[in-house]
Amino acid sequence: MTTRTAVITGASSGIGAATARRLAASGFRVVLTARRADRVEALAAELTEAGHEAVPYALDVTDRPAVDAFAAGLDRCDVLVNNAGGALGTDPVSSADPADWQRMYEVNVLGVLHMTQALLPALEASPSGEGTVVVLTSTAGHGTYEGGAGYAAAKHGAHVLTETLRLELCGKPVRIVEIAPGMVKTDEFALNRFRGDEAKASKVYAGVAEPLTADDVADTVDWAVTRPPRVNVDLLVLRPRAQASNTKVHREG
Repeated sequence: MTTRTAVITGASSGIGAATARRLAASGFRVVLTARRADRVEALAAELTEAGHEAVPYALDVTDRPAVDAFAAGLDRCDVLVNNAGGALGTDPVSSADPADWQRMYEVNVLGVLHMTQALLPALEASPSGEGTVVVLTSTAGHGTYEGGAGYAAAKHGAHVLTETLRLELCGKPVRIVEIAPGMVKTDEFALNRFRGDEAKASKVYAGVAEPLTADDVADTVDWAVTRPPRVNVDLLVLRPRAQASNTKVHREG
C-alpha cells in the first residue's frame, strides 16, 4: 500500500466516526474499528461510495489477542487514533460500583495500551516517516468534579500513559498527541453514562447554547496529524465557549 493509513478505534459513532470522515477527506485510507460491526461496515460503505478508501473491522480494544491478530493482518499504519472510551455512572466515591471503574479503566487506559503496543512497530516503520499516535482523553483527565472520580481517574491514566510514551519515544520517528475535549454533545456519550436514561442525559447539555460537536473534535485530530512531521501537538484542550472549567458552565435560562 502506498496510501497513508489511519486506524481509528471507537469509529462506530460520535467522535470516532467524525474523525474517520475527516481523515478520509484528507486522503488517508481509514481502518474503522469498533465492537459494532454493522456500524463500521455502514460507515465504510458511506466513505467508499464517496470515493474514499475505508476498511471496517469489528474489534474490542480490551481483547488483547484480538488486537494482536488485527495488528498482524495490517499492512501499514501511519496514524493511530485511540478514541474508544466512555464513562459509566456519576456515583460518588462512597457508593460507586467498582465494576464500573474497572470497565472504564479497561477501555480508556488498557485499550489505549493494547492498541499502541500492537501497532507501534508499524508506526515506527511508517513509510512516510510521520507515524502518529493520537489519544483522545478528556478535560476530566486534567481536573475532577463531583461524581466523576472513576471517569476522571481513567482519563488521567490515559493522559499519563500518553505523556510517558512521549518521553520514552523521544528521538524516534513517532509523534504522540493528546487531545482533551470538554463538553461534547454526541448521540451516545451521556446516554451510555446514564445507562440509557434519556432524561438524565439531556440535563447534561440543558441550557448550553453550543456545546462542542463530534466534528469540532475531529477537526482538531485532522489538523494535528496533518502538520509537518517535525510538529508535535503535545496537548490540545478544547471546550465550548460556555464552559470555563469542568465545574463552571454557562447555562441560559
